[in-house]
Amino acid sequence: MTDSAESADARLGRVRWKRFAAIAAPAAVGAGALVFMTAQGAIASSFAVSGSSFKVSAASLDGTGFVQYGDVDTSKDKSQHPVQVSGIKNATITNMCQSVKVGPFTLRLTAGDKGTPVQASDLVLDVEQLNADAEFSNIEIGRDASTLDKGPNGAKGTAGMFGQQADSIKLTGVKQVAWATTAGTFKLSDLSMKLGKECF
Repeated sequence: MTDSAESADARLGRVRWKRFAAIAAPAAVGAGALVFMTAQGAIASSFAVSGSSFKVSAASLDGTGFVQYGDVDTSKDKSQHPVQVSGIKNATITNMCQSVKVGPFTLRLTAGDKGTPVQASDLVLDVEQLNADAEFSNIEIGRDASTLDKGPNGAKGTAGMFGQQADSIKLTGVKQVAWATTAGTFKLSDLSMKLGKECF
């Protein structure tokens, strides 16, 4: 992509994922230094996470009401896991796969892969790693995390922390490693759960 094309995308409120990741890096670094109780509300890290992360992949995720900020998930043994919390007010997900290691086995869950997508509201993801192509509408980068107001209720960070939000988000080719997920509603069409291979 040329510099002029990139400038045009920026003016239209679209952000390429590589550029977005570079901008978001300060939030990820800052999250590693955090030791605090999370704000009340629909945030996944309000409970003790298990000792294992899990993988999620999807062909696409379309959402409205997006926020993101740094945080720390804590396991029952008090170990801490820096994460990027991504909140989405309403999300539609196609070809979703989730896998987690359980001892020598891998538990694999799939849904939304037979024409009817997964539907979620007040979706909050505590993500350790994300790879995807991303497009945002009316994005605000560098907003104080305590003032985020476009995502699920309560999905905001601590005052002074780096945050960002957008009216909508579109991710394609999603591959993420996460520690926790919560949702107000989570409708899984054509759910299948069995032992198998990791999603990626």
